[in-house]
Amino acid sequence: MAVTASSKPSESEPEVRTAAGVLRGGREAGLAVFRGVPFAEPPVGPLRFAAPQPARGWDGVRPALAYGPPPPQSGVLGVSRDTAGDDWLTLNVWTPEPDPEAGLPVMVWIPGGGYAMGDSSLPEYDAGHLAGSGTVVVTLNYRLGVEGFAQIGGAPANRGLLDQVAALRWVRDSIRGFGGDPDRVTVFGQSAGGGSVAALLAMPRAAGLFHRAVAQSVPGTFFSPELAADIAAACAAELGVEPTVSGLSAVAPDLLPAAGDAVFAKTVRWRERWGQITHRPIPFAPVVDGDVLPATPWQALAGGAARDVGLLVGHTRDEHRLFSLIDGVLGQVTPEQAETALRMLAPGPDGARRYRRAFPAASDEELYELVNADWLFRMPSLHLADAQIAGGGRAHLYELTWPAPGLDGALGACHGLDVPLVFGNLGSGRPAMLIGDPPSPVAEELSARIRGAWTAFAAHGDPGWPPYDAGRRLARLFDTPSTVAAYPEETSRLLWQDHTFPALPLLAW
Repeated sequence: MAVTASSKPSESEPEVRTAAGVLRGGREAGLAVFRGVPFAEPPVGPLRFAAPQPARGWDGVRPALAYGPPPPQSGVLGVSRDTAGDDWLTLNVWTPEPDPEAGLPVMVWIPGGGYAMGDSSLPEYDAGHLAGSGTVVVTLNYRLGVEGFAQIGGAPANRGLLDQVAALRWVRDSIRGFGGDPDRVTVFGQSAGGGSVAALLAMPRAAGLFHRAVAQSVPGTFFSPELAADIAAACAAELGVEPTVSGLSAVAPDLLPAAGDAVFAKTVRWRERWGQITHRPIPFAPVVDGDVLPATPWQALAGGAARDVGLLVGHTRDEHRLFSLIDGVLGQVTPEQAETALRMLAPGPDGARRYRRAFPAASDEELYELVNADWLFRMPSLHLADAQIAGGGRAHLYELTWPAPGLDGALGACHGLDVPLVFGNLGSGRPAMLIGDPPSPVAEELSARIRGAWTAFAAHGDPGWPPYDAGRRLARLFDTPSTVAAYPEETSRLLWQDHTFPALPLLAW
């Protein structure tokens, strides 16, 4: 591939040589920024549904000023499916000092979005504030939905996770030229990004590619191959094709997410086969296939798979309230809806009764929120910390308890509130609506404190509070003021202490 340079490099047009060729970026607020950098070949044509292949090199200087096109993705939340090309596997770099001798810590962000949505070009993921503290920050795209996570005949499992590994290999091979230290790499992500971080901790292919991990709001949903294959078959049936590489390759990439959305909209039809994921419709997740992902993160970490990787993990207090708003049930949960949620999600055969007994003063809505939050994010995140220390590793635990003032304070410390606080983008992107306009000094100060904890952890492994242990169970509670105290969700912890978060099975054949 030949790329023509328009002019010689300058202070405003920094250049970095990578393993594939020379990149020319731009300057923003004192940082050098490189966007749309390919870390793998476009996964189309003969490479469709294949493991990612290294990006081909180029001659000359390649401009790196614009984000790459987003991968095809779900439109259920109003996300545009329009794509401007098939070069989905790109990443972006913000660096204070593109000098190979700088040796700065590196943070690699994996976006969330239910494994069906996600785009590193979203304004909430602009890494200028994080990198401004002396850290090289990388954000990336990976394949989503059917392209990235469906279990289909003739294709490797977990292609989206393999894309993330390919990006981390690019970081290992090229980040030094951007001023980063390849021996001080931290992966961080939220929601499906947090689940991806948890999966990477359990993946032999990712071993040695990062040294610390921040997992924010880790979902507990990991699929068995049988369940994932059954969901893939339903998606293929929507299109009238076979759930194989040859069958699905006949469908244009930009048309494929619609099949996932159609299944997403009627998952209740498969309740007897797919179980819990039909309650909070989740058609895609990492697959515990025995190869790419040999075990669930909780099994792997408890066995010591990540004992040499520092872990920072936590969740928000009111994880499910945002979804209640999206679903139109906020403030309107019925006794029947609460009972269904308790029956489907609470652990053990008498989980519903145990929840009601443990929270005797809780309303139906409060019980609905609690069991959804515990099943999907809160307890999986807590159990990841428990598994890490059980396997001989080190973990730091946090909970975001600050009630967001945006939307008249209706959502509390909801899912996604941590994203603007971590990145410091309090006035841009969708999550900024949680912060309020204009952002208050309190929000600014809390964001600075959280950013400081994340970057300190990336730099030297200590976010500023004691490690988590099974005796004291200390956690940082991010609020105004923030405190260090025993993990506050003790009642939920006891309800879930014997649950193992196994790979979700196919219930009926």
